Amino acid sequence: MSHKPVRFGIVGAGAIAQVYALAFESCPLAEVVGVADPRQEAAAALAAKLKCESFASYSAMVDGVRLDAVLISTPTNTHPDICVDFLHRGVAVLCEKPLSIDVPGAVRMVEAARTTGVKMTMASKFRFVEDVARAKHLVASGILGEVVMVENFFASRVDMAKRWNSDPAVSGGGVLIDNGTHSVDLMRYFVGPLKEIHVVEGKRSQNLLVEETVHVFVRGSGGVLGTIDLSWCINKELESYLRIYGSEGTISVGWKESKFLLSGSREWKVFGRGYDKVHAFRSQIDNFCKAFRGEEMLLLSLDEALASAHVIEAAYASLRQSHWVSIPLALSESPVVIGGQPHAARPGARRV
Repeated sequence: MSHKPVRFGIVGAGAIAQVYALAFESCPLAEVVGVADPRQEAAAALAAKLKCESFASYSAMVDGVRLDAVLISTPTNTHPDICVDFLHRGVAVLCEKPLSIDVPGAVRMVEAARTTGVKMTMASKFRFVEDVARAKHLVASGILGEVVMVENFFASRVDMAKRWNSDPAVSGGGVLIDNGTHSVDLMRYFVGPLKEIHVVEGKRSQNLLVEETVHVFVRGSGGVLGTIDLSWCINKELESYLRIYGSEGTISVGWKESKFLLSGSREWKVFGRGYDKVHAFRSQIDNFCKAFRGEEMLLLSLDEALASAHVIEAAYASLRQSHWVSIPLALSESPVVIGGQPHAARPGARRV
């Protein structure tokens, strides 16, 4: 059966929208028909690249073109209002991470999606990186034995002084909610539901109002440990950003290549070619379009998107209190299978 491309609007013409534009250009399942941004020059420039119309507001775009779906790539504090408005108009929503600056905002978005029955998900590009997907299949095959520990590193030197991401009223926090939302989703992807979290803050060398460097410890409901290093102030100069340690081997997911090493072997086996941001975004758009058509499930469900918001909320509670904080688990989350061994979710957890 032939299908017409899903008609997308883009709300927000900032830096992340420029990368999405490259992905949309090579995605036959989607067509961008409008770009909206109050900065009219920015909207017009991006629209010119995509050969579509530009608008000074998203409401003007709704009135000006027919939309099937929308990509929301605006500052985080604007997400709930824009998302809920589109959902009630019957327009599907792909919303950049994080969903909201707080859990109530994320709950409002998810409840609107469930009430209207309109497709919505949070953008989570690392799930769509080919090497990450291959690592997930390797873990599921049992080749590592039981997973014992997972490590993630997103640490690079970036001047955040003039960026909205470092304004807590707009972003909800610093590096912990910004890069950390990716980290939390990666952890949940490989570890399953997270039970506890402990966050330690490092030095603020840029003198921002938000955290610039943090070390995060997590524990999954099945006992797997995770560590996350996040920083806007240092380059860790590492080849990999994700390592999965099992009783029978190690997987290293890297920026330029990925590989695994099994116990008893001295030779790493390469299985991937590294990180391709545009390809990951294109795969994410493909999944969204196919889910919109009813051809496949969204890779990131509403429960999982909301779970990330709860983990980040618990992370900030830990940052303030300087100790481990429990994370609420969704009752809908089934027992986790890690390396072929089932691990039951924490009993008595409340629905998120």
